[in-house]
Order: sequence, then C-alpha cells, then structure tokens
Amino acid sequence: MIKINENTKLVVLTGAGISAESGLKTFRDSDGLWENYPVTDVATPEAYQRNPAMVWRFYKERWKQARQAHPNPGHEALARLETWLGQNFSLITQNVDGLHTRAGNSRVIEMHGSLENALCLSCNSRSPMDSINLDPDIPACPKCGASLRPDIVWFGEMPYRMQEIDALLQACDVFMVVGTSGVVYPAAGFVMTASYLGAKTLAVNLEAGEMPHFVDEFHQGKAGEVLPRIVENWMEA
Repeated sequence: MIKINENTKLVVLTGAGISAESGLKTFRDSDGLWENYPVTDVATPEAYQRNPAMVWRFYKERWKQARQAHPNPGHEALARLETWLGQNFSLITQNVDGLHTRAGNSRVIEMHGSLENALCLSCNSRSPMDSINLDPDIPACPKCGASLRPDIVWFGEMPYRMQEIDALLQACDVFMVVGTSGVVYPAAGFVMTASYLGAKTLAVNLEAGEMPHFVDEFHQGKAGEVLPRIVENWMEA
C-alpha cells in the first residue's frame, strides 16, 4: 500500500463521482438530455451565442442545485488531508459545484470553472453569483453593465490554470484520482503524465475505467466510504 507523510507532495484529481455522492447529478445523467435538449447544447460557446437565455436557465438551475447539496465524507477527508499536508497538498477538480471549498479545502484548482461565479463578456471581471441580479434572462455585469456568461469552461474551450497543473504533475510524489473514470481529456492524461514522471498513483472510483495501466493502487468503492479510511491510515502511519 502506498504510504505518505507530511513531506509527501500529493496531488488529487476529483471528478463527478464525488459530487454524485452528495446528490448532484452527473453531467450526462437523464440520457444526456435537459428539457429535451442534448446537454452539449448548453455547454458550448456556440450554444451561448445561439440562445444565451436557455444556457443561463440551465446554469441558474445547476447553481441552485449545488447550493442545496452538502459536502460528503469524501470531501471532508480531502479537507483533512490539506490540513495535515499544508503546501504539499494540491487539489485539481473537474467539478464546478464548489463543494471542496465548502468542505474546507483552499488549495483548489477548479479547472472547469465554477457555478459560483459569472464572467463578463466585456470587461472580463468575475462576479459571485449571489451578488448579481439573476432575474433577467441574461444577467448584466454589475461593474460595466455588459452581458455575463457562466464562469464555466465549455466544450471546445481551454481548461483553466493548465500551466500550473502541469507544474504540479511534474513535482508530485503521489497522484490520486477520485471519482472519475479517466476518459475525458485533458484530465484523463494527468494520471498517465504523473506516472511517467515517477509519481506513485492511486485511484478511488466505482469502476476501474481506462486507468489500470497507469494506476499503482486501485480502491473500488464510493469516495465517501473509501477516502476516510485511506486518510486515517496515512495519518496514523
């Protein structure tokens, strides 16, 4: 079993599985449909250009759902890891629900953006969702009055903070994947990169997915059940 201590540089990647345990639907639930539209129709820049009101309706609803969800024991275990490891801990998430921050993590890279923010198409400023007027079909920037868009990385757009992520992959001693099958790029390549660069790798997921060739240690099960045991074993070793 992989062991770590306070000096281990640990990078964690989380995906939709850990949020699903808090009751949030994954992006492709309900046969990939939302109001009879393919979900991809509300997750591209082209979709926003065609029908920004529909796109906003989708993300307003997702934001409300995320606000009603609560961090689960998997999130809380990762918060304990950060408290223990300090600056040697980094968390990359594909999720946009803000649950890691609400659980107590601060060293979080939200590579696909966040439901908690809106982005101005004119002045590029970010505004917290709870600080803007969401009544209009297309909310306006409180700073310049221009149209806002959800601060979400859509299909065809570059994930946030990729250079920072690459530096973390190159420097980490252990790379852990939680709640993702490892099939969507670029995140799917992180475990492979970390492994090639010499890091020990482990995964926690309901299914092994496409990662077995690059994972040294696989734990099958729910993050909320498996992660607390792993963290407890590490901290007591």
